[in-house]
Amino acid sequence: MDTRVRMFDIEIDNLSWEELINTVDQALCDKSKSKYMLTVNVDHIVKMQEDKEFFNIYKEADYITADGVPIIWASKVIKKPIKEKLSGSDIIPVILPMIEEKQYKMFFLGAAEGIAQQAADTIKSQYKNIQIVGTYSPSYGFEKNIEENARIINMIKKAQPDLLLVGVGAPKQEKWIYKYKNDYNVPLSIGIGATFDFIAGNIKRAPKWMQRSGLEWFWRFMQEPKRLFRRYFIEDTQFIKILIKEIRQNKII
Repeated sequence: MDTRVRMFDIEIDNLSWEELINTVDQALCDKSKSKYMLTVNVDHIVKMQEDKEFFNIYKEADYITADGVPIIWASKVIKKPIKEKLSGSDIIPVILPMIEEKQYKMFFLGAAEGIAQQAADTIKSQYKNIQIVGTYSPSYGFEKNIEENARIINMIKKAQPDLLLVGVGAPKQEKWIYKYKNDYNVPLSIGIGATFDFIAGNIKRAPKWMQRSGLEWFWRFMQEPKRLFRRYFIEDTQFIKILIKEIRQNKII
């Protein structure tokens, strides 16, 4: 099977969990360039249709994983099956044993004030020898603040992490990583959405059966209905039209 699957005009890495861990390990070993990994979901696919900057950031990504059961379903429909759903909130817990064993250093950027540090404290309580060399929860609108961005970049450069986790929501986190990755110069950056909130216990994750059945979005909606109604019930319904176009392009119907 090919290592990458072309869907929705982007190349998604077709990895098992073991292959994902090895991929992250190799990326962290290679300090010759600042790489980034993105986790594509339905919302990202929809956003890319109108946001060309976001689309180009995906086109140039070093690694892309499938985040969400609908992406896996879509890959099977077009007869290019992807092995695993590899969302940011799943990836981080899975790679932590390897991170601790290899003594890679991590920096956490994102979430509301104090949440990134809470996530770090939770991880440190489980992995005694893990190296989390910095955390920072940026202010609202930080991406437009030149002084704030300079301060964050200096903070990261001083800490010298091997892995930067950025959780400030899409497409903000992806655009921030792309814009500044060569300034802070970390081997690997990953956009991880609400993962810090999940680890810190600030937001409860959906039960496993809902995650497996593709209903995690509904769980998230029930927790934050006002914020997520438009995203799930208006914007993301466009995915059906996008998928039909993909099916036709692959001559399935």
